Amino acid sequence: MALFTRRQLLGAGLSSAAIALLAGCSTPGMTSVNSAPLMTPAATGEKVTLTYWAWLKDLQKVADVFNATHPNIQVETAWIPGGNAGGYQKLYSALAAGAAPDIGQIEFRTIPEFILVNGLVDLSRYGANDYAHLYDPTLWDQVSYTGGVYGIPQDSGPMAMFYQPAILEAAGAIGTPRTWADWAALATELRGQNTYIDVFSLSDASPFAAIAAQAGATWLRPDADGWVINMTDEATLNTARFFDAAIDQDLVETGYGAYSPAWFAAAANGSLASVVTASWGDALVEGVGGGSGKWRVAPMPVWGDTGFGSSYVGGSTSAVMASSKHPKEALEFAVWMTTSKEGIDAMIANSGIGWSPARDFIGTTREAPSEFFSGQSYNQEIFVPATQQQNPDWSWWPVTQQSFNILSDGFRRKASGTTLVDSVATAEQQIMTVFRNKGLSIRKETA
Repeated sequence: MALFTRRQLLGAGLSSAAIALLAGCSTPGMTSVNSAPLMTPAATGEKVTLTYWAWLKDLQKVADVFNATHPNIQVETAWIPGGNAGGYQKLYSALAAGAAPDIGQIEFRTIPEFILVNGLVDLSRYGANDYAHLYDPTLWDQVSYTGGVYGIPQDSGPMAMFYQPAILEAAGAIGTPRTWADWAALATELRGQNTYIDVFSLSDASPFAAIAAQAGATWLRPDADGWVINMTDEATLNTARFFDAAIDQDLVETGYGAYSPAWFAAAANGSLASVVTASWGDALVEGVGGGSGKWRVAPMPVWGDTGFGSSYVGGSTSAVMASSKHPKEALEFAVWMTTSKEGIDAMIANSGIGWSPARDFIGTTREAPSEFFSGQSYNQEIFVPATQQQNPDWSWWPVTQQSFNILSDGFRRKASGTTLVDSVATAEQQIMTVFRNKGLSIRKETA
């Protein structure tokens, strides 16, 4: 992952007014809390109350486990809508008013936007790097910017292929597709049985981005003179060509997305054979009627001898907000919640988190074989290796969600004849315009 500082981000031609535009609200202030003296930790015996705003369900039950054994640090949680559904706006507004919580749930891909508005504490100043060895290194990289640490990984979504063995075997498959080329060949056989191998969403570009990252893409990176974009690299274009062909040959269903009512019906009646998705998809696949014992999990198909074994979809952090008076204590809670057995098990049991970011513990219930998934210990067999086969150079950028919206708008035009390849190239130009309109310098990558 490309590591960069807030100074580099601001040096990329970002004015004070542009920062306010980027956040979509009043900026919390141009003076960074990270240049101020350290906050003094609570004195011995002094009681501290922390607040945590998140969209995880029943998070207070997790906090109560911590509270029971930490009488001098008590955590109170409050529910907010999911990030771009209103949660981020609440956090931005609270930061502007000086009334933000101590901790906020922020997706990995949104960390740069909060850095730009001085919204986050650099936790390295409070000893966060002492805990780096406890975490998946790829995820730790995604919260780290040139020595600074701007969030604690909370959960993620390594990818794999959930599939129905009986349907694949009926099409003559021996095992599961190792490569995407194998996947396309199997998809062709399945169409002879009036079955689709998977869906391809034309309304959400996130899965496409994840598959392009698996192929080796790195769309944006910061440089000394601003941002550098390259969405027309061979890894991305090959991915787009591949799925253009899959759609043109009617190998994938584009009429509905994963986990929609139509998707569940197709998965239950056998007209949909599999889904390549994140680890958190297991809970959704388990909602397929009559599916118990009919599903298994296999590694994500790979791009031959290039690229990586898996990718990530989704993932959040526990980020300490700039207005917190107790960053040291907030760090202690966030690390406990995301690395201790008690914290991880409580997060799984009560909040249904995605994949644990801890390097050495996935959660007690996830270590056991799954009855639904045909007795397979799929978390140990498939997802643990997947976390070790990620693209370490993929990094996030400001206005990620707007970038994905632009790309998704282009994909929707596939039905009227626009190719995914053309949409990617067009999106690159439109994203560059968005950057410039917000006062950010950006240039096209050159060889």
